[in-house]
Amino acid sequence: MPGFLELTLGGLLGSSLTAVAVGALFLRRNKRVESEIKAYFDERFKVFESTRSWKQQALFELLGPLHMQFDRTRRAMNRWRSKNLYLEANVVREGNRTCRDLLLSKGHLIPPHLMGDAGRLIEHYDAWLEAFEKHRGEAKGGDDVSFVFAGPDGFPFPSDAEEHFNAEFRKLQKELFGV
Repeated sequence: MPGFLELTLGGLLGSSLTAVAVGALFLRRNKRVESEIKAYFDERFKVFESTRSWKQQALFELLGPLHMQFDRTRRAMNRWRSKNLYLEANVVREGNRTCRDLLLSKGHLIPPHLMGDAGRLIEHYDAWLEAFEKHRGEAKGGDDVSFVFAGPDGFPFPSDAEEHFNAEFRKLQKELFGV
């Protein structure tokens, strides 16, 4: 018959082995949960970085330059008090061509909700540039040359599309830089 000491040591040893086994199971479970949590947040961080990178690229390469060209051509139109072939040929034409080329070459940076606006702007710029080349190509300047406008019979400038792009520019600028 076992003695008290043997029973106590046997019980302690059994309890200790059980505690070690349970502790090992909890440790393994905790490491698995920790690994799953880390993988989840790593994936979320990759998505965040990718999204932020796209937003920065859209802001720096498309929306910012468009914003400046819109402002430049609007200012030229506001200065257009009388016939000014320089403004038309060198500011408005250059601005229109730059905006059209930006929209065409940076289409991957256009937010999906602005694709319709982009199409209307491109359509206007194409029509305006075609009319400009037609009028200026034939007339080569002079006092009898009229200004080139691609509206109301053609494709009038979609000022709401310009405002939508400018609003997106301001939104991303504030979101990314708090400005």
